[in-house]
Amino acid sequence: MKEELPLFRYHPDPIATGAIEISDERCTCCERARGYIYRGAMYTTYDVETLLCPWCISDGSAAKKFEGSFNDVNSMIGRGIPASVVQEVNERTPSYSSWQEVVWLYHCSDACEFHGDASADDVRNAVPSTFEAFLEGQEEFREHWLSEFTNYQPNEDLVFYKYKCRHCRMVLLTYEYS
Repeated sequence: MKEELPLFRYHPDPIATGAIEISDERCTCCERARGYIYRGAMYTTYDVETLLCPWCISDGSAAKKFEGSFNDVNSMIGRGIPASVVQEVNERTPSYSSWQEVVWLYHCSDACEFHGDASADDVRNAVPSTFEAFLEGQEEFREHWLSEFTNYQPNEDLVFYKYKCRHCRMVLLTYEYS
């Protein structure tokens, strides 16, 4: 029997993003079958198959037991993000599947919510402030990225990921190539 999923402030719908799946498998941490399982990455030195239940992620017991983390939070350190938020994203928030290392976005002095792969409409209809935030630190690529935004098609070599600021609700995008 499935239990009600715990809430993740920074990954509000992990079922929709594919981070958590319906499953009868047992959690490697608590050894319970609770109806859902996380199959994503966990960075740890332990040689462990990361079949973790959402509850062991949410309460931090998986990160503690395996001395691990779920997300790269280095970009948030020293940026005015409270240490408790950095720790929550690092140790108690499911990651997502990516080709490269996951980099969690932030805005308004808080981590953003992850909303999965951006659709073509999300990218093409991005407001100017989203585009400008995306270009921060890479102005020399403005024309290149304008073309990528205009012609974006999901599920190709370039993937955009969608984040939302928890405070001003601005959409932010990050990307990776295969």
